[in-house]
Amino acid sequence: MNHRILITYASRTGSTIGVAEAIAKILNENGASVDIFRIQDVHDISPYRSIVIGSAIQNRQWLPEATQFIKANQAALKKIPFAAFLVCMTLAMPNGEKYRPGIIEWQAPVRRLVKPVSEGQFAGALDIRKIPSFSDRLKFRLSVAMGVWKEGDHRNWDAINTWAKEITPLLVK
Repeated sequence: MNHRILITYASRTGSTIGVAEAIAKILNENGASVDIFRIQDVHDISPYRSIVIGSAIQNRQWLPEATQFIKANQAALKKIPFAAFLVCMTLAMPNGEKYRPGIIEWQAPVRRLVKPVSEGQFAGALDIRKIPSFSDRLKFRLSVAMGVWKEGDHRNWDAINTWAKEITPLLVK
């Protein structure tokens, strides 16, 4: 099968990249030919029959470059299967699952532009050293000290792999 799928992502500290790579691995294992690129490096989506777009969350929003990519490619994305995922630390909080209904709404701006065939929401990894802004590093250090979340990798690889398997038949038709 020669079904080309693009997986593209917007990330600040690398968590989203790992999720995108795990999804690519599952799709590859199921017969798709997958290309994976940072969203800033994608200039033409016409070679692809399906697309998966992921974004880290900052301030309860997709990263601006991810939203802009969807706006710029809105017409084309409406014609092919498209799945979307987000990666956020809120799901890594103690009892973070109780916030999932609100987190799902953080994808509403994407949904208003193009309706995905599936949406995934995943916890991220927190390595404070990788946070670019000093003020954001300070905020995360304080929130770790207060027990809001812990540093480390909180990505649930089983959930990510399960979602990737679920979207495979939606993308590879």
